[in-house]
Amino acid sequence: MTNYTTLFQQQSYIDALENYQDTLRNEELPVWDYVILTASNAAQAKAYELQIANRLEKNQLPRRTHYAVIPDRNGERIGSGGATFSAIKYVAEKENAQPGEGDSPFRNKRILCIHSGGDSKRVPQYSACGKLFSPVPRMLPDGRRSTLFDELVIGLSTVPSRINEGMLVCSGDVLLLFNALQIDFYGANAAALSVKESVFVGKDHGVYLKNESGLVGSFLHKQTVETLTKLGAVDANEYIDIDTGAVILDKDILDSLYGLVREEEGYLSFVNDRARISFYADFLYPMAANATLEQYYLEKPEGELTEELYACRTKIWDALHLYRMKLISLSPASFIHFGTTRELHQLVTEDIEKYRFLGWKRAVGANWEPDNCAVSNSYVSKFATIGENCYIEDSRIHDGCHLGGNCIVSGVTLRDDTVPENTVLHGLKLNDGRFVCRMYSVYDNPKENRHFDKELDQSLWTAPLFPVCASIEEAVKKTLAGNKAGELISLKDSFARADVTAILPWQENLQEQVLAESVLTMIDNGTPAAEVLAQLPQINSHTVDYLLNAAQDLDTCKLEQFKKKIRIYAYLSKLSADLKDKDRFAKKCLNTICDATLSAAAEGIIYRSDMAFCREEAVVRLPVRVNWGGGWSDTPPHCMEHGGTVLNAAVSLKGKLPVEVTVRKLNEAAIILTSTDIGSYKEFRDITQLQDCKNPSDPFALHKAALIACGVIPMKEYVSIEEIARHLGGGIYMNTRVTNIPKGSGLGTSSILSGACVKAISEAFGLNWTDDILFERALCMEQLMATGGGWQDQVGGLCPGIKMITTKPGIKQEFVCTPLRIDDKTMAELNERFCLIYTGQRRLARNLLREVITKYICNDPVSVEAHYTIQRLAVLMRFELEKGNVDGFAKLLSDHWEISQKIDKGCTNTCIDQIFLSIQDLIVGKMICGAGGGGFLQVVLKKGVNKETLRARLYEVFKDSGVDVWDCRFE
Repeated sequence: MTNYTTLFQQQSYIDALENYQDTLRNEELPVWDYVILTASNAAQAKAYELQIANRLEKNQLPRRTHYAVIPDRNGERIGSGGATFSAIKYVAEKENAQPGEGDSPFRNKRILCIHSGGDSKRVPQYSACGKLFSPVPRMLPDGRRSTLFDELVIGLSTVPSRINEGMLVCSGDVLLLFNALQIDFYGANAAALSVKESVFVGKDHGVYLKNESGLVGSFLHKQTVETLTKLGAVDANEYIDIDTGAVILDKDILDSLYGLVREEEGYLSFVNDRARISFYADFLYPMAANATLEQYYLEKPEGELTEELYACRTKIWDALHLYRMKLISLSPASFIHFGTTRELHQLVTEDIEKYRFLGWKRAVGANWEPDNCAVSNSYVSKFATIGENCYIEDSRIHDGCHLGGNCIVSGVTLRDDTVPENTVLHGLKLNDGRFVCRMYSVYDNPKENRHFDKELDQSLWTAPLFPVCASIEEAVKKTLAGNKAGELISLKDSFARADVTAILPWQENLQEQVLAESVLTMIDNGTPAAEVLAQLPQINSHTVDYLLNAAQDLDTCKLEQFKKKIRIYAYLSKLSADLKDKDRFAKKCLNTICDATLSAAAEGIIYRSDMAFCREEAVVRLPVRVNWGGGWSDTPPHCMEHGGTVLNAAVSLKGKLPVEVTVRKLNEAAIILTSTDIGSYKEFRDITQLQDCKNPSDPFALHKAALIACGVIPMKEYVSIEEIARHLGGGIYMNTRVTNIPKGSGLGTSSILSGACVKAISEAFGLNWTDDILFERALCMEQLMATGGGWQDQVGGLCPGIKMITTKPGIKQEFVCTPLRIDDKTMAELNERFCLIYTGQRRLARNLLREVITKYICNDPVSVEAHYTIQRLAVLMRFELEKGNVDGFAKLLSDHWEISQKIDKGCTNTCIDQIFLSIQDLIVGKMICGAGGGGFLQVVLKKGVNKETLRARLYEVFKDSGVDVWDCRFE
């Protein structure tokens, strides 16, 4: 059944949140003119001021509001009424109120006063920071953990639109859930905001008794159900009007109260620890319809019933008793009391489900998602043992820790520590730079003389039980061990001596670590970077440094660590806001892949001083390759993580093998490198000029990489060319040539040239390298040149025919090249129906490799699925070809083309699309060559269609633009 009460409160909260967010942007919306927090002393006030300043700096509070924190005068306990007097006087003086002036300083002023000056005896872990800034188990939309203060600011942001002037006074330990539209303050001097609750809840709280005029008739405090019923406070449905602590006072009441403290003498008589005036007992009682002066004098005070208080009550009665207080019942509404340690524990563990509708969660700003505990802004190691119903906040729980059930851990760092069940452990930095760890039972009441069921000679609040230490870790260990050596301190004194300036930095530092650990956890879980970016706020430099340090510690020689390392860099490139940082981290990711690939491929590659020419000249000619299935799966890091599966074929063009490398012995001590097809020639006599092969504009980078990868010259050490020539038996001439193939063809010519270089060197020096070694050295060349890329091109050109090439997962790739068993009839049909079409445009150099690899590394679900699918298609293509089903193969080729576009949308363009469109009635299969964007296309003709018909159609549409069919044959 739908819970309409919950839905109403949920929507009311959403409305308040939207209004709060709007007030940060829209200066036309009404906001509080003043937000005043009361504090128990100057130190607590400082803590509050730091919290507010932090939010203002981050634009998390409306700047049009004036914020003030007012501590109790001279650190005395002046009571909530005394604190209210201080707030009223503060506003009046800010408004420059002058004695005797007629106009009110509170006219048209909306004031929010949050009483938050307690010492939190019943929840000591919040005594220093104040219960007002205690965490609430929910993440705000801007990515920060919420606190009771934030929830009050949000929930009460709609109230200024409901009152023209006046002050809303509320308690800093109660969260109100209501809709401000229900507040009707028109024509009232004061209004008490109540919430309808069951009488069985009300018996433990203050209750309003309403008279027939809708006014507050009486205040009933913690009465029995029978008494509440007898006095008429219980309605027909057994509900009462519970006192929420929220009261609105109009301008006239504020003027009357200000009149009592306008002069300094009057102020000092009301605001002191002897009078200790209560807002609720001393201000509100005189405005109750049934109030009498005699009973007023008997009302229970916050402190003692002193002569000073008696005198103050007389003056307050005279000022307020003629005013009446309206009772505003808010419903559906509720309030959440952050009272005792036990109540807090129950709220965040046992009762968390009750407040799911508010976005409350067990894990807020944590790297751990518990099922039966709660954790807030904390790092919890997966190797720690956490008992049921524990609550961990603002803490680090490292490996080897054990927490018993029902524990509360706050503000500590635990390493190999054991915390007994039902224990509260709270760390605090003192103002002398030392630390204390306060420990007591979840069920202890600090006002009583008991500690873990042991009798004390004084209250737990004042008993000196906890050792003061140089570090929080030492304090934890001494406290847990019951070590009483050295200085001991009480809950009370540690609260008084707390370094409140350390609280926020500690929390923010933890937030940064937790944020980084959350990123690492999501990386481990395979969460796509896009989802991580959506879930997490923008990371700062400290979080970046933490992640970089984590990456630095990972060993790229170990596959699992390698996988994590590259993803840290890749995710940082997405999470960072600065474009330079994005580029820097993306490059670190690719460089890590390159270095790992090079390290694996270069195993055993050393400068060989025993190498010598065994023939005068070696000439190697290789075909180009056409890629059919599995392309991109051969590219690191995918092939390292999952293995690669590629189906490709070696082809000749126009009856020739177009890739050629010549290695020749010279009779002089020189190394001459040439490239016939681009007209480059250079003679080298200094070895250092040959050891740099990473310049992409260097026409001899490939030659140099080949000499290094094959051990002909050293990678770094200096050896003269004369010495090299002496042991080789002569100098070296190396020429590369690609015949009649345009640049950017997509046929793998650059990588096949690498394979041809390695093969030519092997033959020239009689090395007799196996195919596996040739593959490794060619792959090593690619990494030396920092071009990246996969291995299918080199293997495709070095191994003849149509073949399936596979590798298993691993940093070092081991190749299995399996020729397809295709019968002669099918081969003849393939040669007849398979065509290469040149697009007339050169494939443009783009950051294609980086883009595709980054998408995959970032766990983009479309990319990951596509990488899997293209490997599956490669296997199916092999099946169809070996079965002689060319049409089945052609369909799979077209399927692969569609998937390829999911991996890289830039692999096609208008020209390519139009070529395919113009011949669609002539073909049954289509695919790009290489990464696409230009170069060659490949198609399979329909049965009965010949290549001349295809050529004629292309000329008809594209004339002499260069679009044409090229003769090719499978080798």
